Amino acid sequence: MPQLQFASLINPTDEVAEAFSRWENDPLIVHLSRPSRTAEDLEKRQLVTLPELVRRLSYMQIYLIWLDSQLVGEISYRIDPEYLFKQEPGTAWIGITIGEAQARGKGIGRQALQYLEQQIALHGARRIELGVFEFNTLAHSLYQRMGYQEIGRISDFTYWQGRMWQDIRMEKYLGVD
Repeated sequence: MPQLQFASLINPTDEVAEAFSRWENDPLIVHLSRPSRTAEDLEKRQLVTLPELVRRLSYMQIYLIWLDSQLVGEISYRIDPEYLFKQEPGTAWIGITIGEAQARGKGIGRQALQYLEQQIALHGARRIELGVFEFNTLAHSLYQRMGYQEIGRISDFTYWQGRMWQDIRMEKYLGVD
């Protein structure tokens, strides 16, 4: 049985930065995580360097996802960013990337989300907010099954497949079932 582990990113390495760069520019998944205004925006490469990862750690908590000792993705949260749909103090904004193709479709996203919720609760936050592009029906369905509820939509938020799509904003209160 595959061994799944999560580890807080404390001291980033060049290898981790290279993995983040690869994932954030992967044409198979870039449209799922990075909002774009045009087709050209989807093609733009965004290099993630070691200093950039260190900068990210100054405002967010990042956890690496390991499957059988291979780095396959990352999860993160940030408390009270300015882009929350519902500005409620003590809210964690989350992100999930299953970067390696062989790790997708194996339930890792669900396990990673459960782990992230536990870490956020330990941090003392009681509310989570996220955004999911309306065409990402698999992720939207997962979030619904895990208790997230839609709180709003932002029209014309991201470009993909020749048109603009909405960003669906969802929330979940921790400790409330």
